[in-house]
Amino acid sequence: MIMQSDDISNILHEWAYEQGKLNVRIIESVDRGEILQIRIELGVIQMEMDGRPDGVPQEGFSSLLDLYLERGCQGGLSPESCRQLREEGVQRSHRSAALFAIGRWKETIRDCNDNLVVFDLCRAHATEEQDAMALEQFRGSVIALCARAAAEWAIDEDSIPRAMSALDTGLEELQKALGDDWEDSNESQLLRGMKEALVPKLPRSERADLKERLAAAIENENYELAAILRDEIRLLRD
Repeated sequence: MIMQSDDISNILHEWAYEQGKLNVRIIESVDRGEILQIRIELGVIQMEMDGRPDGVPQEGFSSLLDLYLERGCQGGLSPESCRQLREEGVQRSHRSAALFAIGRWKETIRDCNDNLVVFDLCRAHATEEQDAMALEQFRGSVIALCARAAAEWAIDEDSIPRAMSALDTGLEELQKALGDDWEDSNESQLLRGMKEALVPKLPRSERADLKERLAAAIENENYELAAILRDEIRLLRD
């Protein structure tokens, strides 16, 4: 029998839904530490902060990803295994977006990196081609979110150079992931926009460092990175 105490109306009344924003908060559980909650129009979604977001153990492991990393993928990943990994990845994607919204940069980066590992596992071990490629359409957005979180973390710690480095790394990873069309992607434009906002805030000493990195990029024939660094130098204020 469902008891009256199971009614969550009081929670919904105390935490009103706000249209047009991601309504996220962290509460403290008596026995499980921090728990993430997302207020949606018709209720509340609750997630664990670590492991699999729904908290359901997977054959003794905290997530399917941990299970496959420990046991390996001998014989390949069946369509059913890939489906289950994708579903877990969706949960992790929702959690990373919520964590980003409240400035939990470290956990956001963790979830993004875990999902990228899921992408790699499916691409390398799926027994069906469609399962191998099903998640690739999301790789760029996960790379970009990870880079943004790393940059925001650095900004919070007053390290503009580290933020710039995080964005540069994200752009390089996008180039590898997206190929010839990477510069026109929404993800690349987003990271470049963040960089353009940050470049004028770099200290003067950074100009010399950028020039050294530019010379090294040219010497190593990394012309894409060289183009990025030239743009940064151009945007520096005299």
